[in-house]
Amino acid sequence: MNRLFRSGRPLAITMWDFSWLERRWPGAGYEDWAVALDELVARGYDAVRIDAYPHLLAVDPARTWEIIPPWDQSLWGAQTRVDIQVWPALRDFIRLCAARGVQVALSTWFQDDATHQRESLASARAHAGIWLRTLELLEQENLLEHVLYVDLCNEWPFPHWAPFFHRPAGAAPGDWRIPASLAWMQESVALVRARYPDLPFTYSFSDCLDDPASHTIDVGFLDFLEPHCWMTSMTEFYARVDYNFERFDPKGYRNVADRAERLYRSDPDHWKAGLAAIIDRRVAWSLAQNKPLVTTEGWSIVDYKDGPRLPWHWVMELNAWAVERVSRTGRWAAICTSNFAGPQFHGMWRDVAWHQRLNGIIKSGNLPSPPLHSPTHPGALRHPSPEGTQSTPAEIPSREGCPSGRGV
Repeated sequence: MNRLFRSGRPLAITMWDFSWLERRWPGAGYEDWAVALDELVARGYDAVRIDAYPHLLAVDPARTWEIIPPWDQSLWGAQTRVDIQVWPALRDFIRLCAARGVQVALSTWFQDDATHQRESLASARAHAGIWLRTLELLEQENLLEHVLYVDLCNEWPFPHWAPFFHRPAGAAPGDWRIPASLAWMQESVALVRARYPDLPFTYSFSDCLDDPASHTIDVGFLDFLEPHCWMTSMTEFYARVDYNFERFDPKGYRNVADRAERLYRSDPDHWKAGLAAIIDRRVAWSLAQNKPLVTTEGWSIVDYKDGPRLPWHWVMELNAWAVERVSRTGRWAAICTSNFAGPQFHGMWRDVAWHQRLNGIIKSGNLPSPPLHSPTHPGALRHPSPEGTQSTPAEIPSREGCPSGRGV
């Protein structure tokens, strides 16, 4: 049985990304994993999605790595360079999760380091190889039973997270639909699944999901679909706020502080309608592919944090509305309350009752029917690239529904 279905109900999941290891200074939220995980359980969560740093583990598990932050404005991870040691930290963290009945979803954002290890991934085989090494280390510690699933790359193939994948000219930055991308995904999944057939494998996505033609592209090699969904991704909200994912410039958050809540409050039904349309399209994709959905990042705004003129109540209001709607669809096997459900986001984290209420809704929902492993729809992927290469697409998919609504 797919591990996503073991509990007999949808799972309440959250994302602790690379913060679980990089935010360990006093007051950062994860300095004491036991305390943070006790708080997670108290809020009703079943599972947590974290960065396993496979590209670093595969090189040297015990080495100390200097991590280069992907931003200094957002609160995921550290805002300056930080030193980490992935092993035995990953082992110890999963053990603490297991002791509390928390399942661990493994992913990777391919965090850059001072030696730029991620740039060495030149093929799907190499990509699979670093995950095989990571899973072998966990297998040696008898920890694989606590792994819920493996997401081989966060928001594939967005350049921030997969800079080693060279997309052809004309392709949108996050366009997973091009033949080279499909071939890479299929080959890497096949290689890790051959060694670990009981683990569910996927790639998560944030872009190029809203063109109806995307629903017919065969992704039968994935065990489930993990779209990241926000109201801001497919509406004019960010354009009207003038937020452009300024990673190292405070201008973006200043505009959010000045305009975001007021804009939402001016017409909440309009923004809910935009989010409802996004949710409905994800349901349509799930049905077309006969695959369950998992979402660990959503639902209102992509980037937010505690600060002056940055109240949480409108974000939490829209997220609660979304969770209720998503739960009613019966297409999700695991649902997040937010991509801010972690201890560094104090304004949201401190409202224990809010988390408990939404997680209760999630857990009382219905699971979709278990998916078939074989593809059920004809798709664009016919002849994957030869081993270790990227194919040249005969046609670049339309950019419709592919606005690079960048995620976390």
